[in-house]
Amino acid sequence: MENLFIYPFAFLYQLIQWFLSKVFSPAPPEPGERLDRPKIAIIGAGLTGVSAASHCVGHGFDVQIFEAGPREQLGGIWSRVNNTSGLQIHSMMYRFHPSVQWSGGYPNKQQIVSQITELWKRYGLEKKTKFNTPVEKVYQDDKGRWIINSPSEGRFEGIIAAVGTCGDPKMPHFPGVEKFKGEICHSSQLTGKHAKGKSIAIIGGGASAVEALEFAAEEEASKIYILARSDKWIIPRNALIDMLLSFNILGQETMFSWIPELLLKKFFYRDLEDLAPTDKGLFTGTPMVNSDVMDKIRSGKADWLRGDIKGFTEEGIRFNTRAKGVPTGGPGRERLIKADMVVLATGFDRPTLDFLPEDNFEDPYSAPNWYLQTFPPKHPSICCNNCTYVNAIGTVGNWHIGIYTRILLMFLSDPLARPSPFWMERWIDMTKFLKRFAPTGAFDFFTYVELVWWFTFCVAFNPFRWKWALFVFFGIGHGLPRRVVDAEDKLREKAGYKNGNNYDVGQSI
Repeated sequence: MENLFIYPFAFLYQLIQWFLSKVFSPAPPEPGERLDRPKIAIIGAGLTGVSAASHCVGHGFDVQIFEAGPREQLGGIWSRVNNTSGLQIHSMMYRFHPSVQWSGGYPNKQQIVSQITELWKRYGLEKKTKFNTPVEKVYQDDKGRWIINSPSEGRFEGIIAAVGTCGDPKMPHFPGVEKFKGEICHSSQLTGKHAKGKSIAIIGGGASAVEALEFAAEEEASKIYILARSDKWIIPRNALIDMLLSFNILGQETMFSWIPELLLKKFFYRDLEDLAPTDKGLFTGTPMVNSDVMDKIRSGKADWLRGDIKGFTEEGIRFNTRAKGVPTGGPGRERLIKADMVVLATGFDRPTLDFLPEDNFEDPYSAPNWYLQTFPPKHPSICCNNCTYVNAIGTVGNWHIGIYTRILLMFLSDPLARPSPFWMERWIDMTKFLKRFAPTGAFDFFTYVELVWWFTFCVAFNPFRWKWALFVFFGIGHGLPRRVVDAEDKLREKAGYKNGNNYDVGQSI
C-alpha cells in the first residue's frame, strides 16, 4: 500500500479497494471442498468468464469453464492485445471483481492480465478450466439439463456464455493493397513493431485507432494520420465526467442531450469542434475515452482526416477527404497519404452465439432483445454475460458481471423467483415501448444508470425475489434466501405441488 503522506490519493484509493474486497468478495472454497449443484457451464475464460466463475464457486456453486484457446489466452482479448494497451477509463470503473486490487488509475495490459490470472488461481479455477475446448453446440437432455458438445463433458443446470464482443481481428481488403511497399498490420499486432521516424497511416476512427495513435506517438513516429470513415464522439479521460454522462437514466437522446454535447464541444473539443459528430447524438453509441488525442492533433503530431479509402499505391493510400456532414461515399477531394506503415484499426469480428439452441434467436426476441439484454426468454437458465452488448456509456467490466451471475444463481435456486417466458417477453416489450422514441434500438444503447434501473425493477417486480435483494446486488446473505426457499419447497409439497427439475420452467406468479 502506498505511503499516506507521499501519495495520499493513491493510499486512499487502495484503502477503498481493500474495504470493498473485505466486505463484498465471496470466500474462495477450501482445497477439496465439495461444491453444490446447480452446476454452471461457463463458456469463455476471459475477464467475464473468470469473474463469473469466481462468483459462482465463492457462493458454493460448482462450475466448469470451457475455453477454445490455449492456456496463453486466459484473459480473453486482453491476452492478445498489444503490450502498450491499457485502460482508457479509470480503473475504479473496471473492477470486474470485488477482490481486484489496482495499483493505479489506468493499468496496462500486463496488470489487467495479472489480476485476471490471480483471480483465476485464488478461486481454484485451474482444475475447473478446459483449454483448447471450443464449444460447438449446446443442447438439453430429457430432464432439461444442459450438455456441452457431448454428454462426456458432463451435465449442467445453467450456462454462462462469456465469449465477449471481440474475436479475431478484422482484416478488410482494399483495392491495390498488394502494391504498397510499406508494412501493413492490424492494430492488435503492434507489439515489437518499430515506428520511430516513420510516417504512420491509421485506418479507423474508434478505440483501436486511439490505441494505435498512442503506440505511434510513443515510438516517436515522424507523422501520424488517422483516416476515419465517420465522426465519433470523444469524451475526456476523466472519471467524474464519464460517470456523470452515465446518469442519463432513460438511456437515450432526450430534449436535454444538447447540454452535455454543447459543453463537450466548447470546453473539450474547443478549436477542434469540427471533429464532433453532427449526424448522431452523444447517447447513441459508445464514445471514445481519451484526452491525449486532442493534444496530439493540436501539436501537429497527428492529423485526423474524415473520408473514404479509395485504394493503395506504392507510396501510400488514396484517400477521399469529405467535408463535415457529407455522408460516407459522398463527394470530396482525393489526396495521397504517403506512409511507411499502415495500421488497420478496423476492430474485431464479434464471436458468435450460434452454439446456443435456435429457439433463442426467434424474432422479435433475438439478441440483444433479451430479458435484461442477457437472458433469452425461452431459457432463463442461460446468461449471456457481457456478450450481447452493443453500445453504452458508463463503467465497463464492473459490478454488473457479479449481478448478472447472481441473478442466474437466483433463478436456478428459486423456482418462485424464476421468470416464465411470458413475463420475460413482457419486460422486453415494456422496455421497447419506453424507448420507442430512441434513435437506436431499445437494447442497442444504454447508460449504466439505466442498467441499474433494469436490475432494480427485476428484483422489485416479484415479491419472491425480495429476499434475494442483498445477495443479487452485493453478494451478501446467500444462505438465508436458500433456507427460505427450502421452507417454501416443503410448503408446496404439503399443498400437493411438485417441484420440477427443469431449470427453464418458472413457477413465479
